[in-house]
Amino acid sequence: MGVEVCVKAAVGAPNVLGDCPFSQRVLLTLEEKKVTYKMHLINVSDKPKWFLEVNPEGKVPVINFGDKWIPDSDVIVGLIEEKYPNPSLIAPPEFASVGSKIFPTFVSFLKSKDPSDGTEQALLDELKALEEHLKAHGPYVNGQNICSVDMSLAPKLYHLEVALGHFKKWSVPESLSHVRNYIKLLFERVSFKKTKAEEKYVIAGWAPKVNP
Repeated sequence: MGVEVCVKAAVGAPNVLGDCPFSQRVLLTLEEKKVTYKMHLINVSDKPKWFLEVNPEGKVPVINFGDKWIPDSDVIVGLIEEKYPNPSLIAPPEFASVGSKIFPTFVSFLKSKDPSDGTEQALLDELKALEEHLKAHGPYVNGQNICSVDMSLAPKLYHLEVALGHFKKWSVPESLSHVRNYIKLLFERVSFKKTKAEEKYVIAGWAPKVNP
């Protein structure tokens, strides 16, 4: 039977991998562990009947190890780690929440229409905290070895870079050199290149949220 995984298809291109960072996190984890899997692209605006039958909530990503479909990227990556322990992607508990507020602060800043509302500063504060962590422990969150926290952050940082670059002409400041190097390292990984959505689909995914 093997592993099957359902992920988001691109907006307007149902046969192309879409822009869901949580879907990419699962695919990245499978790729880094060299697990063979079958991928189903789900058009989230027109979900197939079989998909809703096995997964009534209709959310992606979901995974099947041979018996039932399991949702929630946090749960999924935990199960992948359990079933395929090598190479280990376990992060030390004290590093588990590194960068965890970057995505929500990025979304607030992206949607903001008021330059003085503090959303940009909130994002910068989170990126500075990541900078300090990487300065002490880098180049990845857990030193030389990539871990589950990197798998979670990589797609989110990709969305941040693409969406803020497009909609706000904003980029990570040069002064955050460790963060910039970290992003470069993540984006150059074979697993990342293989599982990322094209930039135009990331932009198309965010467009209705930025300009509703």
